[in-house]
Amino acid sequence: MFGGLSRQGLALALGMLAGAAAAQDFPVDPPAGAQPATTPPAGIAKPELPPAPELVTPLAILDRLVVPGTRLQLEWRPGGGISNAEIPSPVIVARGAMAGPVLCLTAGIHGDEINGVEIVRRLSHSVDPTRLAGTVIGVPIVNVFGYSRGSRYLPDRRDLNRYFPGSRHGSIASRIANGFFQDIVRHCDMLVDFHTGSFERSNLPQVRADLTNPEVLEFTRGFGSTVVLHSDGNKGMLRVAATAVGIPAVTFEAGAPTRLEPAEIAQAVSAIERLMMKLAMREDPQAKSDSPIDITSVMLEAPEPAPIFLDSRWVRANSGGLLISDVSLGQRVLAGQRLGRVIDPVSNVERFILAPVPGRVIGMSQNQAVLPGYAAFHLGTETSEQQAVREAAEPQPPAAVAEDPEDRPEAADSDDGADFE
Repeated sequence: MFGGLSRQGLALALGMLAGAAAAQDFPVDPPAGAQPATTPPAGIAKPELPPAPELVTPLAILDRLVVPGTRLQLEWRPGGGISNAEIPSPVIVARGAMAGPVLCLTAGIHGDEINGVEIVRRLSHSVDPTRLAGTVIGVPIVNVFGYSRGSRYLPDRRDLNRYFPGSRHGSIASRIANGFFQDIVRHCDMLVDFHTGSFERSNLPQVRADLTNPEVLEFTRGFGSTVVLHSDGNKGMLRVAATAVGIPAVTFEAGAPTRLEPAEIAQAVSAIERLMMKLAMREDPQAKSDSPIDITSVMLEAPEPAPIFLDSRWVRANSGGLLISDVSLGQRVLAGQRLGRVIDPVSNVERFILAPVPGRVIGMSQNQAVLPGYAAFHLGTETSEQQAVREAAEPQPPAAVAEDPEDRPEAADSDDGADFE
């Protein structure tokens, strides 16, 4: 006996303990060539999970938070008590439920250009934030001073679109420009600024942009069949200042001041809707149609490629009198073709204005009384995008009239600094 156990019992107990030890599941290295347990069997693909959607956070702007999938109308006033006696500028923010760029739409920098006011109002309130990828910030009236008075200018006759990005310590125009630039424009990823012709002039709907800037050039490709005109712009313009800080920006010209023109407004609204589809901010309604696609009808309805007008020039009246046009906006003309005539009502003498080059009328003056030297017709020469970019990059002599001219029959003295391009 051993501790109460016989030799046979002790041997049996020791054998049972040895068998239990051998049966334990100890971690061991897998045999050479064996596959890890996590690898799916041959012939079964590993499932690919879709990437998690990007988290959309509320947008902080003008001391408010705009949550995704909502629209909020805010108010903007320049600081320093500049506009306490004026109505505030409305700022409509549609924060999309999905991630995307921030597109800013501005108008009313010139208070009498009301086509843009309606364009931005319509777009800002029609977009559905629950189906929007990105954000639309719409400011239909930037210059409330001029808008409330039906004037292009601020009360001191300064042109607000010559003072961006502005300064906190400059003139009233510079302070308003600085406040708007810091409070609104700095939130943008891209910007479209709406204008019309100046002083009883009308512009064919067109995008004006610096085509030497690659980001701006790419931006212009989203406006469908809208005319694109290369223009460096003037110092102090909103689009020039925005582009300088890395925010691609263009000017969208449409129609004439002091009036609402339904056709021009509708064309501009359609162009921005196409732009938003190009930026993947909204869905193409035709892409979700379940009906079969008719290739022939699609080819017929597709917009033609956007013509780009690089070389443009204003044709001036060489005499004073009553201007009567013989062409219409958008019309193609030949060199030497009569654009209009100026009639001296005192001497009853007519003098003709002829086209110096072939082209298309992209801007023109309304019939009115004019003085000698008045810019009456804006002609554009069509070219390809590649040629436009190449020639835009080459040094060019300064244009006789850049953008829309400031001169008018009753123009102020050029020495007062208020009217300059």
